[in-house]
Amino acid sequence: MRLLLDTHIVLWWMSGDPALPMPARDAIIRLDADVFVSAATTWEIAIKQALGKLAFPVDRIEAMLEEAGFEPLAIQVAHTMRAGALPPLHHDPFDRLLIAQAQHEGMTLVSIDPQVRRYAVPTIG
Repeated sequence: MRLLLDTHIVLWWMSGDPALPMPARDAIIRLDADVFVSAATTWEIAIKQALGKLAFPVDRIEAMLEEAGFEPLAIQVAHTMRAGALPPLHHDPFDRLLIAQAQHEGMTLVSIDPQVRRYAVPTIG
């Protein structure tokens, strides 16, 4: 199983937040799960931290993701083109890019965002 984590899922996982739904937690810890975090997610976290909307040690994010066993997913031109072609059901550019990446890479998107579920992408959350 190949999973792509939405930003809120990454933050909840890293902080041990009980808001992380059990289906998401169970999927992430499965032995056969390959868990990915998009560069879009780390970018979004850095932006929110810089704006004062998030207290998170962004200087440690790369090490934290590595310690968790999560794989980085780079942003490719194909991902951005697919994101631009998505129907305008959701206006968050970060979520649109994650949806496009999950579709293009054949991944399940781990998210509780109801807007994400409006797209043709498998989800857990």
